Amino acid sequence: MWIDSLKTLMPPHSGAGDAVDWGSVEGSWGVEFPSDYKNFVTLYGEGGVDGYLSIFLPQSHTQGAIPPLRGMEIETRNAERVWLEEKGEVAPKIIVWGLDANSDILCWRATQDDADEWPVLVWNQDDAQWSDYPCGMVEFLVRIFRADFDECPLGDLRLWGNASAKFLHRPEEQRLRAAGLDPWTGEPDPCAGMFG
Repeated sequence: MWIDSLKTLMPPHSGAGDAVDWGSVEGSWGVEFPSDYKNFVTLYGEGGVDGYLSIFLPQSHTQGAIPPLRGMEIETRNAERVWLEEKGEVAPKIIVWGLDANSDILCWRATQDDADEWPVLVWNQDDAQWSDYPCGMVEFLVRIFRADFDECPLGDLRLWGNASAKFLHRPEEQRLRAAGLDPWTGEPDPCAGMFG
């Protein structure tokens, strides 16, 4: 199972993981999310990998309320805009689950009824092209960490072949920053408190 391989390569830290009301979220988005992604959210939650890759949670929209847009919603709109600009046509149903520091966009091509069949779709900013990967999100991450594609799907090699990637749940990253520490090194952050 891919999630077990991911836990070996990138162990979740204590306190990681998010509880999501999937019924409400999926009703709001009009789709069921892939089961591997739901397992990832339970174990890891929303957060970052090695200060390079951000992984998002879907936000639920409740009756009549329009909450401020967050990562997944904003980046899905951005991905649809990039698709339109690059291809000159409206994007197929895509949902963004991750974004890296190189502005690569990691999505699902959510056009099949069974979410577990959605391939990963990547916009590689450096190559200015979209590419499909016939695997789920967790398998995609494992294969990145094992350098198990013909070439790295991302524009930077920071995660490529990284068999000891570090994940930080968003609240833990925020806690470390508030304590004046660089969340990725644990060392004092010389810029702590300078920006807000």
